[in-house]
Amino acid sequence: MSAEQAIHPGTGRRKTSTARVRLFEGTGKIVVNERDIESYFSHENFAKQACAPLLTAGLRDKIDVVASVDGGGVSGQAGAVAHGIARALQKMNPELRPALKKAGHLKRDPREKERKKPGQPGARKRYQFSKR
Repeated sequence: MSAEQAIHPGTGRRKTSTARVRLFEGTGKIVVNERDIESYFSHENFAKQACAPLLTAGLRDKIDVVASVDGGGVSGQAGAVAHGIARALQKMNPELRPALKKAGHLKRDPREKERKKPGQPGARKRYQFSKR
């Protein structure tokens, strides 16, 4: 990384995970929490999900990504990294917005864990009804 090289930041979120992503011109290397993407995400589907916006934009081998992820589990972290990469790509090149938006990469996935209700064992589960 040279001092004059452009850095494009992006923040991604999914469930309880947050990813701070920085994009650089480079060779396609993706680093998550100071580890290579294949070693960080144990299953290849999570690694594919995380770099999906780069494939949509056609920049997989031209951009280096450095991501710092915190919170949640592996699936949420992969989604957060993908969301952060998409937002950073949009800042880098506004012409990519229609393609990223059509593929659904710019929308934050709103699904969260539902809270447990008082007097019940879980969010939806109820105690068994007893007539007598």
